[in-house]
Amino acid sequence: MSSTSDHIASLDPKHWVDNYGDYLYNYAYSRVNYSEVAEDLVQETFVAAWKSREGFQGRSAEKTWLISILKRKIIDHYRKASNRKEVTASQFTSPFEEDGPFEGHWIMEKAPKDWHLQMEEPMRQEEFRKILADCLADLPPKWHSVFVLKFMEEAKSEEVCKELGCTPSNLWVMIHRAKLKMRACIETNWLSA
Repeated sequence: MSSTSDHIASLDPKHWVDNYGDYLYNYAYSRVNYSEVAEDLVQETFVAAWKSREGFQGRSAEKTWLISILKRKIIDHYRKASNRKEVTASQFTSPFEEDGPFEGHWIMEKAPKDWHLQMEEPMRQEEFRKILADCLADLPPKWHSVFVLKFMEEAKSEEVCKELGCTPSNLWVMIHRAKLKMRACIETNWLSA
């Protein structure tokens, strides 16, 4: 049976930056869309890993362990960001009919557009990633946090509620609004382009 000191000895902190820096940066950047924030999160990850290296039990690869620390840092980043001013319901226009015989149906001008485009082209993919990042950046902070945690980090709803201090019904409303705003932004900036 291996001891804790064996697991610590298996870590190679001198080479973390060389071996994992780019990967961790790209991972963080794809979730926060700001270079400086991604750099800070990676740096915080290395510092936290160094401080908690004695807790490394060797149950995962060094890279996996560092990624799990980075994920925690990203969640912390969005929890802090979610405490900023939230958009109220009155600032959000619904794309659905609100009364009459078509209540709950799409308003024709706001209905989803046809997304059947050739996505295989590498240039289109890069263009889409840029537009996706821009659309994410335009979301209100709390909606942005919810969207990234739920759909990019694939956190469970209970975890997102706990991290952001919201109720399940409030989470559903934010998810719904974030999806609608993202769809509208992507349609405007990518499909109409």
